[in-house]
Amino acid sequence: MRKRDDGFHDLETVFYPILKLKDALEIQGQDKTREETNHLLPVDFKLHGITVDGPISQNLCVKAYDLLKSDFPTLAEVHMHLLKSIPMGAGLGGGSADGAFTLRLLNEKFHLKLTTEQLLDYALRLGSDCPFFIINKPCFAWGRGEMMQPLQLDLNGYWIVLINPGIHINTGWAFGNIKPKTPTQSLRDLIKNPIETWKETIFNDFEQPVMETHPLIGTIKTALYKQGAVYASMSGSGSTVFGIFKLDTMPKEKLFPNFLELHLAL
Repeated sequence: MRKRDDGFHDLETVFYPILKLKDALEIQGQDKTREETNHLLPVDFKLHGITVDGPISQNLCVKAYDLLKSDFPTLAEVHMHLLKSIPMGAGLGGGSADGAFTLRLLNEKFHLKLTTEQLLDYALRLGSDCPFFIINKPCFAWGRGEMMQPLQLDLNGYWIVLINPGIHINTGWAFGNIKPKTPTQSLRDLIKNPIETWKETIFNDFEQPVMETHPLIGTIKTALYKQGAVYASMSGSGSTVFGIFKLDTMPKEKLFPNFLELHLAL
């Protein structure tokens, strides 16, 4: 990872979709026959589930609508319902996914005929990792995270354990405290090696500052290895930690019952 002159960081990362972990988003056109139509906003946004801090105007779903509305002035006013299940500040890309899938859903529902490349451009305006969710397939990414290459990464037969301790990690803080360094070998090559080698070769540079501030996150990673994980790491800038297990070494019970913990087949 290297800090750039524009304030962003050049990084190398791997995006891998966990398709069974998701928020739910519904978009409907507003009913123009209702008497109260004149009192409705372009986006009537309703949030359920996990609370998201900040004004509604800054929610990535609403910002995604605003981006398209600026280029498609006739885009219909909508009701937008988001059921939030993916925790915030967790390194799981939940907010980024919500924004990207809003773009995809609006494009499909209102027949905007945007190409994948155009959707990727809009997504990048929302955030550096939003473009991945337009593709939503395993990718090696570099630059800000917006430059992507499909990755043949087959983890069939493995299970993943995701543990989120409820600690909110601010992404800006994480980037501000990281110590950038240039790797001796590209992650693009390392990820192609057998998964058994990853423990000794693939590292998340965010772990040092985050775990120094929140030792519990390091404790979780250690526990996953003790339970037989082939590979364990913090996800993104944290605070979620994941462990990849072979089927015969899967923990039979939750390791941290007081935390959000999911055991999912890959």
